[in-house]
Amino acid sequence: MAQTRHAGTWTIEDRCASAWQYLPFDVPAGASALRVELDYDATAAVLDLGCFGPAGFRGWSGGARRSFVITSRSATPGYLPGDLEPGTWQVVLGLHRIPAAGIGYTVSAEVTSQPGQIVPGTRNEPVPPVADRLGRRDLPASAGMRWLAGDLHAHTVHSDGVLTVPELARFAVERGLDFLAVTDHNTVSHHAELPAAAAAHGIALLPGQEVTTDQGHANALGDVGWVDFREPPDEWLAATERAGGLLSVNHPYGGQVSWTAPMTRRPPLLEVWHWSWLDPHWTTPLAWWLAWHPAAIAIGGSDWHRPGSDAPPGSPTTWVLSESSDPQAVLDGLAAGRAAISASRDGPVLLRVDGELVACGADGTILTGPAGPKSRVRGDLVAFAGDAGHHRLVDPAGATLALCS
Repeated sequence: MAQTRHAGTWTIEDRCASAWQYLPFDVPAGASALRVELDYDATAAVLDLGCFGPAGFRGWSGGARRSFVITSRSATPGYLPGDLEPGTWQVVLGLHRIPAAGIGYTVSAEVTSQPGQIVPGTRNEPVPPVADRLGRRDLPASAGMRWLAGDLHAHTVHSDGVLTVPELARFAVERGLDFLAVTDHNTVSHHAELPAAAAAHGIALLPGQEVTTDQGHANALGDVGWVDFREPPDEWLAATERAGGLLSVNHPYGGQVSWTAPMTRRPPLLEVWHWSWLDPHWTTPLAWWLAWHPAAIAIGGSDWHRPGSDAPPGSPTTWVLSESSDPQAVLDGLAAGRAAISASRDGPVLLRVDGELVACGADGTILTGPAGPKSRVRGDLVAFAGDAGHHRLVDPAGATLALCS
């Protein structure tokens, strides 16, 4: 057994020098388990926790955990199991919030060759599938395609959520969704669980990760590998593109997690509709969209973490016109701009179908385009000319009920 201990005080000056601080420890040959513990006064500061090995990224839990275990076969959620390669490893601390007086800390790293390490924070109980699931909505679609209801922003125990991947899959099915992107913060440890949970619960689970920094959050969607959150956002976009994925700027007007990071290029997606759109009468999201990148494909995300904290999955619902429910087909539909957003799965929807705008379940609403109100919707299924630009369905008081790019 080998143990390394670091202790000291982080100051605002340290935070200004670098948000990321690295504490080294050695892993000898033959080691089979690693345990790291962080101790500090969490009522006075916020320190994020992660780990890198000689070969690169091994996990991240941000401020959600104070300890983690990595073994060859299992790991604390947020961390990657696998052989512990010998050499110098690094505990990485993110200095997220530091008080004026500084914050004392200790970090201990314990390495052992003894088998049988218990990995904390995991739940392996079987999650039965939904017995009587909601049927899909019958929405008009182009030949050979169908509209799928989903959510592009949700979290599990692999970062700061409370549900396991199977529990989240079942919850999304209970909500009537066809697909869900699982986007835990700064990690891809959840990706290994997605195929089995998707098959067990009959839902498309899209691999994703929420690249998370003080200057903003962005979802990298697709099986693109780990995206290095320490790099500038332009590199997040480049890395995602190289791997064939899609990047979205998340909740750009979301309080203290609003987007403030500069970029020389614009990602193709923008999370226009998020729970931070507190009043649908506001036009703040539309103003941000048009100022940032009018050509961006508008999407929505609940940002689900836990009951009582965030909107449940599907609030709002992102609709994607897709050839199948395969995750790659859903991503292809997004990349092609075949997307729309509604406040809920069963509420009014505005779709683009074969060159027309089609309002579904929207009798009595008002179709509004870039220049303002255009027509009152009379009927449950009404087609309009497919004029260019973003369009919305609003109620007579001006609250947005649905929108499309």
